[in-house]
Amino acid sequence: MLSAEGKVVLITGGGRGIGYGIAQAFAEAGARLAITGRTASTLIEAAENLEADYGNEVMWVTADGGDEAAVKGVVEKVIEKYGKLDCLVNNAQASKSGVMLADHTKDDFDLAIGTGLYATFFYMREAFPYLKESKGCVINFASGAGLSGKIGQSSYAAAKEGIRGLSRVAAAEWGEFGINVNVLCPLAMTPGLEKWKDEYPKLYKKTIDEIPLQRFADPEKDIGRVCVFLTTDDAAYITGETISLQGGVGLRP
Repeated sequence: MLSAEGKVVLITGGGRGIGYGIAQAFAEAGARLAITGRTASTLIEAAENLEADYGNEVMWVTADGGDEAAVKGVVEKVIEKYGKLDCLVNNAQASKSGVMLADHTKDDFDLAIGTGLYATFFYMREAFPYLKESKGCVINFASGAGLSGKIGQSSYAAAKEGIRGLSRVAAAEWGEFGINVNVLCPLAMTPGLEKWKDEYPKLYKKTIDEIPLQRFADPEKDIGRVCVFLTTDDAAYITGETISLQGGVGLRP
């Protein structure tokens, strides 16, 4: 099993869905965790479950990733508690998915850019001094919505493609400090997707049929364990890459 023993990992949106799966994978690998999000009750429940299931130390901090001062406070609290930071996982994102481009408002775009692109930028900037000390890594999240232009995902896709550009620049600028920066594009089963599956079974089946591996990813096993791998010495020469974890969707050379 991959090990993250002794490493400190900060995960945004770590209280549920893909973020919680990532937290589970890191907890199983022995990392000390900090999870953040906007809802205290979600974070408290997640932290309690992680500590009970894995025996790891887990701290939680509420914050809006689009709030520059709040992000600075999160990173400061992580350093105050653990004394270092080895990996930053920028997973959190909100958006008006399903709203067509012509119907989008500036507020809709601001939501996606603020919670996605700005949040990723703020966390990366604040984490940089500590990642420089640890020769750590950043794992950012983009989406097939941006790679292939999914209908009804204009602001979400724009934010995610912005994150990819930001990540490539960071990989180029921070390589000299031993910091790896990579992007994951997942297609994972989440509670929201489970609800969608129940409400639209025919559309769900059509979607599954279009995935070569015939399933959605498991957030812990298929997404989280790749994140853990990216923190290991075996991944030390991987940086600036976009890694698609979509079961073969959108195959490209």
